[in-house]
Amino acid sequence: MIQLNALTFAYANQKPIFQDFSWEVQRGETWAVLGPSGCGKSTLLYLIAGLRFPTAGNVLINGERITRPRPHTGLIIQEYGLLHWATVRENAQLGLRIRGFYGPDGTHAPQDFQPSLNVDPWLDRLRLLPHAEKYPGQLSGGQRQRTAIARTLALEPDLLLMDEPFSSLDAPTREDLQNLTLELQGEQNLTLLIVTHTIEEAAILGKKILLLGEPPNTHPRVIENPQAGSDNFRGSDAYMNICRDLRAQMELP
Repeated sequence: MIQLNALTFAYANQKPIFQDFSWEVQRGETWAVLGPSGCGKSTLLYLIAGLRFPTAGNVLINGERITRPRPHTGLIIQEYGLLHWATVRENAQLGLRIRGFYGPDGTHAPQDFQPSLNVDPWLDRLRLLPHAEKYPGQLSGGQRQRTAIARTLALEPDLLLMDEPFSSLDAPTREDLQNLTLELQGEQNLTLLIVTHTIEEAAILGKKILLLGEPPNTHPRVIENPQAGSDNFRGSDAYMNICRDLRAQMELP
């Protein structure tokens, strides 16, 4: 589904973050992207989202070169991106309203887009329906993040990109949303890429883990983690082993 072909990217007057970097993600896979601060995790996500562009090489999704954001890619960021003056329901409808403005032009919205503002099934699925008329300032951090997820999934993406979405949440809420993310990925057959700086979160969410290092990143280091998402994995020996392996590969004490 995703192909990075000999990709090079550098910010102005800085050394490349990626240099001649090639990597592939297949449809329906779940990947965690892990590495130290400044290694290019978020940059990689924004290149795939069509919000930044390579210095050389290209990004393909389903064989099409990415030159702008695509309608079927969903992006969820750490800061939620909610409108503070809009209710939960109105925030969840925001992407649909924007699509309705442009219409099914194949650029801003899919050509088969059918205008509808009915987000209540997603609010119900994400346990937000009782809070539909509340404003973000009246919600917990977990409820705000679930609102951002509802807004994204209402657009029916096939690719979901998440940039450290749970890092500011307390441990129980973070674990709840990690489990919810895995459930939704399976239900919707999403291709999932989640950026994290936490070894434990990468181990829980990524059946494959892309480990980035200090720039420039020239080739992908991929750790297979096939038991991620299985029942009772969080407390298993396999989970402890993958965390230990990741820590060793990152050369952490």
